[in-house]
Amino acid sequence: MERANHHQNLTSRFSRLQIQMDGEELSAQETALYDRQIRVWGVDAQKRLSKTHVLVNGLNGTAVEFCKNIVLAGVGSLTIMDDRIVTEDALNANFLIPPDAVKDEGSSLAELCCDSLKEFNPMVHVSVERGDLTQLDDEFFDKFDVVVVSCCPFNNKKLINDKCRKRQKRVGFYSVDCRGSCGEIFVDLQDYSYEQKKTDCKSGCHLQYPSFEAAISVPWRDLPRKVSKLYFALRVIEKFELCEGRNPGDTSTSDLPVVLKLRKESCDAQSLNETHIPTGLLERLLAAGAKEHPPLCAILGGILGQEVIKAVSGKGDPLKNFFYFDVADGKGVIEDISPPPTNADGTNGQP
Repeated sequence: MERANHHQNLTSRFSRLQIQMDGEELSAQETALYDRQIRVWGVDAQKRLSKTHVLVNGLNGTAVEFCKNIVLAGVGSLTIMDDRIVTEDALNANFLIPPDAVKDEGSSLAELCCDSLKEFNPMVHVSVERGDLTQLDDEFFDKFDVVVVSCCPFNNKKLINDKCRKRQKRVGFYSVDCRGSCGEIFVDLQDYSYEQKKTDCKSGCHLQYPSFEAAISVPWRDLPRKVSKLYFALRVIEKFELCEGRNPGDTSTSDLPVVLKLRKESCDAQSLNETHIPTGLLERLLAAGAKEHPPLCAILGGILGQEVIKAVSGKGDPLKNFFYFDVADGKGVIEDISPPPTNADGTNGQP
């Protein structure tokens, strides 16, 4: 009884504290549910989050960790896409799938995950979209503020990123890949402005993000000397999968001789020493294939969720533009890999 009265008083108090902004306000139920978050990043940030629409394409272990995080945080809506049927490998890393789902041949991965996500937060609208994201009209992307793709083929990643950049409004694009014990996140927020709090004052900050295609087109010899070895290794693996017509993660250690040949060709063309791409690292990535290390899924999904919330709310410095994590050394690395700024005359800004 005492607990019920406390909840009633809390709800009543929050109802009186509703703040008007742009003609909209958080309901008493939302204010009570997201109380702790509001205390961290404020009412305005929570309102922005509650009006944000997110699309996730590809539901591997990392993607579902991300979905869980933003649903719990109170995103406006979440649309998920993945028409694949459930496999034993998917069960190992995807905690949203019921254990007996392998026997259910009538439901897709997205449909099964949708039912589970709704239970995390009934106030968030979770829905399923069928089809191939690359084949949908460009106008489809106007529905969303954030698009996340997971384990997406190289060419599809570039195409979807390009579709996001062509919309009149800014659509944030994120890609995430988890291969065994190694992971990569890429972020493209296009032209992004936010406020940075310094002691007792706030200052405006502006970041210019390159597309995925522009970022990976930066010559390797122009990159900082200590760029993560994972960056180079994943580019070689992507090139192999593209040349062989493979899906992401459709690899094994038997592919190593061909991959080593591609490494040599790529390093020779880019004037980079092959020691920047260790054979042992390539072997680990190939052996992992499409399998995921569940603890790494939780780490990557947590980082990705945090970055989307920061970008939407305008609270905190956003990641620019690659993030890497390797369980072998247990640390995350942020890499800013961008073409040099361009001057008005078309030349780059470097001396």
